[in-house]
Amino acid sequence: MSFSEILDRVGSLGPFQLLHVLLLSLPVLFMASHNLLQIFTAATPAHHCVPAPNASSPALPLGPHGAPDRCRRYSPGPGPGNATLPNGTWGHTEPCLDGWVYDRTLFASTIVTEWDLVCDLRQLKEMAQSLYMAGVLIGGIVFGSLSDRFGRKPILTLSYLLLAVSGTCSAFSPNFLTYAIFRFLTGCSLSGITLSTVILCVEWVPTRVRAIQSTFTGYCYTFGQFILPGLAYGVTEWRWLQFIVSTPFYIFFLSSWWVAESVRWLVLTGKSSRALKELRRVAAFNGRKEDGDKLSLEELKLNLHKEISLGKSSYSVMNLFQDPILRRISCCICIIWFATGFAYYSLAMGVEDFGVNIYMLQIIFGGVDVPAKFVSVLCLSYVGRRITQGTCLLLAGTAILANIFVPSDMSIVRTSLAVFGKGCLSSSYNCLFLYTSELYPTVIRQRGMGLGNLCTRVGSMIAPLVKITGEVMPFIPAVIYGVIPILGGTAAFFLPETLNTALPETIEDLQRRKKSNEETEVQNVPLQSCEPEKGTS
Repeated sequence: MSFSEILDRVGSLGPFQLLHVLLLSLPVLFMASHNLLQIFTAATPAHHCVPAPNASSPALPLGPHGAPDRCRRYSPGPGPGNATLPNGTWGHTEPCLDGWVYDRTLFASTIVTEWDLVCDLRQLKEMAQSLYMAGVLIGGIVFGSLSDRFGRKPILTLSYLLLAVSGTCSAFSPNFLTYAIFRFLTGCSLSGITLSTVILCVEWVPTRVRAIQSTFTGYCYTFGQFILPGLAYGVTEWRWLQFIVSTPFYIFFLSSWWVAESVRWLVLTGKSSRALKELRRVAAFNGRKEDGDKLSLEELKLNLHKEISLGKSSYSVMNLFQDPILRRISCCICIIWFATGFAYYSLAMGVEDFGVNIYMLQIIFGGVDVPAKFVSVLCLSYVGRRITQGTCLLLAGTAILANIFVPSDMSIVRTSLAVFGKGCLSSSYNCLFLYTSELYPTVIRQRGMGLGNLCTRVGSMIAPLVKITGEVMPFIPAVIYGVIPILGGTAAFFLPETLNTALPETIEDLQRRKKSNEETEVQNVPLQSCEPEKGTS
């Protein structure tokens, strides 16, 4: 008897599953808020220097593009540089020694206005987001190992508490360094939540509805993107906004005590009596108490140990690159995952660069994910995985590059291209999870998914830092953001198609499938006729 059959006996689709998935999916609504929080808490409003006492002119010096300079002011005496005064005379300039005056029309305060992260310190804003993404990367590695040792549920509960505490501490940080440290810890906790949520959701629902459950949880993240701009519009103080999106996780910390532990993990680690207790609790909740009482410890051990032993393997990440077929798949998958994460967060975190209402644009950015995921599902089913994956990234890269040639005053065109690119990247993510799982054989599939997740986290961590290259030439970041997804889309066309093909169980199955495909291609090549053409002798 497999675990699926045991689950059917205690109720595979009853009140327990509905409440269980709901409790695990609700926190996903606010995970989107933390991922994109710095769009609002680290927004950079218009600013200029506080004029110097007895300056040579009360006006502001002009920058290289004719706009008022944001980083220099007229000095009261001789200085290292000079600038043109409104009356055509010359005056000496100096850095903003007395701070800046900020436009507080949209934001009462942000980390930029609080700690003056402008001019020479403007790189720290991007550094804060990169540190958060670094936390997501490190958290995936650390909490993945901890969950294998201590269980999925304890790590989920710990991660909820860590996110609540670190998010609250970020809101009360006295300086930028403290803020960055707590944001790093917030990123770590987010990975712990993600890993445990996926496992616990999938394990407690039957195979036939896993796609529906996965879609529901995914759309919770999508609709969570609508919550953030609404909160940010009403709460313009960054500290209060940070605090508000963190406090729900105290509630999720308490509700997580009701969530059931992974039965497979309990049996695997020798805690079969606890596993039996969990199954009987589920049976009672689903109104099948008698069926739950009939389950025995010996039956559970015999059946689940056999199933887990078959699925357990000793393969490592290095095995992904030893076989030539796996090497090609792994190299291409790494490029595609990196490109998707890199380009996605370059657009998602660049909302304020398009010169339109930041709140409305964030709602549009979140809304485009709904049709994008729907269209991608249709394309995956009828066009194929490889073409869908490659086309999504090629179109996204083209849209980003096209924005380089659109004048900055054409904000509607620039925004439309950005929204289209964001939708393509959302479709790419939707395709990647399915495509990657189908490319790798069962014995090493989890390692392949882990490698892809690692690459996309690296991409999302590097993306904010690329903006710094704009100080050399303004168009360099857009070129990099556009070229990388095009490379990822090209790499997708070097992968095999998996539409309507059986999942490979072993590496040998993968080799046999490749050989079969090659033989089919040879058979489809038309043979040249050996008969002489008419009129020849």
